[in-house]
Amino acid sequence: MSSIAILLSIVGTVLIGAMSPGPSFVLVSHTAIIRSRKAGLAAALGMGIGGAIFALLALAGLHALLVRVEWAYLLFKLFGGAYLAYLGVRIWRGASLPLPLEQAGGVDQGAPAWKSFAVGLATQLSNPKTALVYGSIFAAFLPAPPERWLFTVLPLGVFLVEAGWYVAVALVFSADRPRAAYGRVKHIVDRVAGAVLVGLGLRLILDAMRMRPL
Repeated sequence: MSSIAILLSIVGTVLIGAMSPGPSFVLVSHTAIIRSRKAGLAAALGMGIGGAIFALLALAGLHALLVRVEWAYLLFKLFGGAYLAYLGVRIWRGASLPLPLEQAGGVDQGAPAWKSFAVGLATQLSNPKTALVYGSIFAAFLPAPPERWLFTVLPLGVFLVEAGWYVAVALVFSADRPRAAYGRVKHIVDRVAGAVLVGLGLRLILDAMRMRPL
């Protein structure tokens, strides 16, 4: 398989993974709809940067490290699960709050966009399954050793795929109609989204607790 075919195969597989519903989708869509389009786009950028970091780590052998060093994967799961559960609790607690009037039209007068970026980046990097998926994809497609230019192009390609998908999500969910519909059922949607994130976080924590110590 040529290096171009390898690049396209990896980027295409990453795109399919990004489009699968998960914590990242919940976070970006919720940020865009509860805060503003700008905040949602900032979170999407954080997702893209996080994906590029995972791509670099996968090129450096992250998958092999997590598989062989059990305590590292255990800590990754514990911290990742705790962070997702924390986000879920925050969303659940805000379910009863009304949609702020100043958010109309995508104008954000609340927290600065960099906070949404940081939350997006942390959410992406806190998911150990994403790390393993990236590592598995790269291990499956990359030859040994890969051509040097792939070390630059692959992280960039992953960033464009991850950020591009979540930018689309942010744009859709920050539009007037989705925001108006969300405002009518906010208390239900927020509690469902919060419960999903808490559930995912607790599952990671329980999985880590079941892991056999070294």
